[in-house]
Amino acid sequence: MVYFAIIIDLSIFAKKSIFEIMYSELYEKSGSDIIRELGKKYSDYRKRMGYTQKEVSEKSGLSVFTISSFENESSTGITLASFIKLLRAIDNLEEIEKLLPELPESPRALFKKQIKK
Repeated sequence: MVYFAIIIDLSIFAKKSIFEIMYSELYEKSGSDIIRELGKKYSDYRKRMGYTQKEVSEKSGLSVFTISSFENESSTGITLASFIKLLRAIDNLEEIEKLLPELPESPRALFKKQIKK
């Protein structure tokens, strides 16, 4: 049997939590960088779901050029409406819920409910 050791430099966590590191890295990216990453991820999803760009084009009403540009990180101006069409075309629209998940009820509102009882 072969064992692999993973060595993690824990010193990076000494001052910041993993959440703080990930949060700051995300906020250091430009909007264009984030859109390019979304395009790459979308391409991976589309391929894994077994759709061609032509099929997505037919289902979404968007041109193959638009889809290709988005996936190949050459377009950073995709609209939210187009992104929703793309998700719907690969039967993955529920992923949009992850953008802004429903917020839990605030502690203040919960407290007020308790008082009324």
